[in-house]
Amino acid sequence: MPGPPTADPGSRLRGDEPFPAAAARTLRDTQLRHNLGNATATIREKRRRMVAEVPDWEELRLAGSAIKADVLARLPELLTTFEAAATARGATVHWAADAADARRIVTDLVRATGADEVVKVKSMVTQEIRLNEALADAGVRAVETDLAELIVQLGRDEGSHILVPAIHRNRREIRDIFRREMPGVDPELSDDPAALAEAARRHLRATFLRSRVAVSGANFAVAETGTLSVVESEGNGRMCLTLPETLISVVGIEKLVPTWQDLEVFLQLLPRSSTGERMNPYTSMWTGVTPGDGPQHVHVVLLDNGRSAVLADPHGRAALHCIRCSACLNVCPVYERAGGHAYGSVYPGPIGAVLSPQLTGITGDDDPNAALPFASSLCGACFDACPVRIDIPAMLVHLRARATDARSGPLPSAEAAGLGAVAWALRDPRRLRIAQRLSRWGRLLARWQSRRDPAPPRIRRLPGPGAAWTRSRDLPAPPAQTFREWWARSGRAEDGGNTP
Repeated sequence: MPGPPTADPGSRLRGDEPFPAAAARTLRDTQLRHNLGNATATIREKRRRMVAEVPDWEELRLAGSAIKADVLARLPELLTTFEAAATARGATVHWAADAADARRIVTDLVRATGADEVVKVKSMVTQEIRLNEALADAGVRAVETDLAELIVQLGRDEGSHILVPAIHRNRREIRDIFRREMPGVDPELSDDPAALAEAARRHLRATFLRSRVAVSGANFAVAETGTLSVVESEGNGRMCLTLPETLISVVGIEKLVPTWQDLEVFLQLLPRSSTGERMNPYTSMWTGVTPGDGPQHVHVVLLDNGRSAVLADPHGRAALHCIRCSACLNVCPVYERAGGHAYGSVYPGPIGAVLSPQLTGITGDDDPNAALPFASSLCGACFDACPVRIDIPAMLVHLRARATDARSGPLPSAEAAGLGAVAWALRDPRRLRIAQRLSRWGRLLARWQSRRDPAPPRIRRLPGPGAAWTRSRDLPAPPAQTFREWWARSGRAEDGGNTP
C-alpha cells in the first residue's frame, strides 16, 4: 500500500501464514472454541447490562468519536503540546519512528540503570514492538505482572485477545502451567480461580518489591497536562507505577486526548465496553516526576511504527480511534470461532483486520496480512459495539477494494470475469432470460449431488473457478420457473398478462 513509512518488519503485526490457513487449523480445536464461546458470551452479557444503565450511551459514543477525529486532525500540534507539558514536569520524552527505534531506546534506558529485571504493566504496544524479546537479548528479564499476561508468558504462548490475552485457556490448563512453570508453587495447587490468583500474587510480590525499573504503556495521554493514564483491574499496574525508581512508558502517538475534560468521556466508555464494569478498579494517572514520591526517572517513548501511514488514508485512519476495549472481538462470530492466534498479529479480531494491514502495508498476494480484510462476515456487529463508532465494516470493504486493485494485472481474475459476465447478462432482458433458462441445468446438478440427502436439493460443488466458492457454502437449486415466467402465466398482470 502506498503512503508514508510503515511498521518495522520486526513488529508483531504479521503472522507466518494467511488467516484462512491459520483459521482452518484453529477451527479443529474444539477445546479452544469451547473456551472462547464461554468467555465471550460472559463478557458480552456483562457489557450489555452496564451499557443499558447509561441513558446517553449513544451521545457518549458520538463524543468519543468526535474527540478522536479532532486528535487525528491536530496530531502534530497535540504531540508537541504533550511533549512540552510532560518535559516541564520532569519527564523525558523520546520519539521512535518504528519498533526498532523504540526497542533500542528502551533497552538503552534499562541498561543505563544497571538493572537486569523489569516489571511490566499490561501493554499491547510493547507486544507490538516485541520488547520482551529485545530485553532478553540484552540480558534483561521482563516479568509480566497482569495475571493473564503472566499465564501467557509462563506458558511460552502468545496472547489471543486484546483484553484477556489468555482467553483461549481454561482454568485446568492454567493450573497445569502454574504447576509446571511457577517457582515454589504448591504441587497440589487446585484449579479454583481464587487459588490460582493467590499463587500468582505470591509469585509476583517479591518481584514488585525488588524491581527498580518498570515498563508500561498508556491507555490515554492528556496533551494539555502531559499526563499518562493506565486503567486496570488487579492492582498490579499500580504497584509497577509507584514502587520502581525508573518508569518507562511506550505510547502510540494515537493515544492522545486534547484536554483533561476529554478524558471523562473515555473513562465512561472504556470500562463498560471492555470489562463490563462501571469503572475500572484501578485508574492510575501520573504527570512527570513528583520529588520524593513514586518513580524519580520518568521516560515516555512516543511511537509511530506505521501510524502515520494509517493517518494518511482518509478512509482508513479511523482505525486509529481504537481505545483497545476489545468489544468488537467479543461480538464477532469469526473471532469467536477462529480465535485470536489465527490473525497472526498482536491485534486480533475485527479491529486487527483493518489496523494490522494498514500498519504494515501489503507486500503482495503472499503477504499473510493480505487476507485479513476478508476475515469477516460484514455483519456489522463490531460497529454497533464499538464505543467510538469505528465503522469497521465500511473500512473492510475499502481495504478489500485496495487489495483487489493491487492484484489487478493484464488479465482479469476469475472473480472479475464472473462478475463481468453477470453484468453483461443483466444489461439486456433477452440475455437475462437466456441465462435464467440455462441455469436450470443446475437443478440436475443439485439433484445428483443431493441424491443421498433427504433435505431439499442444493448445489454442493461447482466446477472450475466456482469450486473455491462452494468449498465453504452451498447454493440453492435454481427454481423450476423464473419470476417473469410465473407472472406471464398467472394472468395477474394489469396489462393483460404480458411479461413485464
